[in-house]
Amino acid sequence: MFIEAKTVVDLLEGTPAEIITMIIAMTPIFELRGSIPVAIMSLEMSPLWAYFWSIIGNMLPVIAIVFLLEEIVSFLSRKFEFWKKFFDWLFARTRKKVEKQIAKYGDWGLFFLVAIPLPVTGGWTGALAAFLFGIKKPKAIFVITLGIMTAGVIVLFLTIGATNL
Repeated sequence: MFIEAKTVVDLLEGTPAEIITMIIAMTPIFELRGSIPVAIMSLEMSPLWAYFWSIIGNMLPVIAIVFLLEEIVSFLSRKFEFWKKFFDWLFARTRKKVEKQIAKYGDWGLFFLVAIPLPVTGGWTGALAAFLFGIKKPKAIFVITLGIMTAGVIVLFLTIGATNL
């Protein structure tokens, strides 16, 4: 993951480190799992600032997804068959991956889905799961924010540990 995120850094050469960190954190593949290590190891940002800018960057698309996804899906699905098929596939896939966790643990299931920094988890997946399972928007934003902050702390400590080897 670090090498691919490093490519983003190279492409954005000359851009302030804070903006690069936010852009990496905004992507569904990297999120803060990629932005914190890159910010600390490649951009030489302090751990505190790497954490801060990664949280901000990771939250921006989450807020947009939580508040706009329903309208976007409805519009695109009505107008274009391709998008209807894509959303049907994406939602079925996501529902299958997280249904047991959300059903069993409720809001805590959403929290753990976001807080454990593994592939195919994180803010994007959490926002999508909140939409699919009808979690109210203010509660979803709160729980996902806590999850992102927790994942950020985990990634931060792992990164600091790796740089001190």
